[in-house]
Amino acid sequence: MKRKALTVGRLGTVDYLQALELQERLLIARQQEQVGDMLLLLEHPHVYTLGRGASESFILTQPAEIPVHRVSRGGEVTYHGPGQLIGYPILKLEGADRDVHGYLRKLEESIICGLRLCGIESSRRERLTGVWIGSRKVASIGVGIKRWVTWHGFAVNVATDLTRFDSIVPCGIEGCAMTSLAREGTSLSVDQFADLVEQEFGAEFGYSEMNTAGISELMDMRNSSAAIHA
Repeated sequence: MKRKALTVGRLGTVDYLQALELQERLLIARQQEQVGDMLLLLEHPHVYTLGRGASESFILTQPAEIPVHRVSRGGEVTYHGPGQLIGYPILKLEGADRDVHGYLRKLEESIICGLRLCGIESSRRERLTGVWIGSRKVASIGVGIKRWVTWHGFAVNVATDLTRFDSIVPCGIEGCAMTSLAREGTSLSVDQFADLVEQEFGAEFGYSEMNTAGISELMDMRNSSAAIHA
C-alpha cells in the first residue's frame, strides 16, 4: 500500500518515561487523525524494560543505578542505553496492512537493509523476532498496537555497552549473544545509522514524502492531543 507523508522525529537522548508519555499522546492523536504517521528516532539513558507478559526471572541481577519498567509492548526483557538507536513508529495500519506479522517483518527488513548499506549482512531467525548477524543478535523488536495504531518499536545496538546485557536474559532467549555495529567493525554514530534506517523505513513502508520534526514540534502535537481529550 502506497502511503503519503511520514514525519520523522530526530529527538536525541530522551528519558524512557518521557518518551513513553510522548508516544501515548501521539498514539491518541494518530487514532483521532489529528496527526499523520510518525517515526521517532532517539536514544535512552540506561534502562531495562519488561514486556506486558514478560517474566521477571529473566532479570538475573539488577544494577541499583538502572531503573526497570514494565510496559505494554510484546516481548520479554531488554536493555536500552547510550549508543543504541531506538525507533518508535506511530503508524495507522489500514486495509491489507492490518497484519501484525507483516508489520514485524517490515520493521526487520528496514533494519536489515540499513545494515547492508553499511556493509553488514544480517538476517532473521525462524520463529524469533529481531535481526541477527550470524548467531549474534543486533536488533530487538517489541511492539504494541492499539486500535490498529502502532507504538513501541525497535532497538539497534550501534555502539552500545554490551556488558549491560549480562544482567538479563535478552528477549528471554537463553544463551543469546548480543552484538553491535561497533563490535562487528563498523564505526558509525547513532545519528549516521539513523539516517540509513530512516531511508530504508520510508522505502519499505512506501512513503512518498518524508518530513523531519524536532522534539519541540512533537511536544506541541502531544499537547494539542492532551487538550482535545481533557
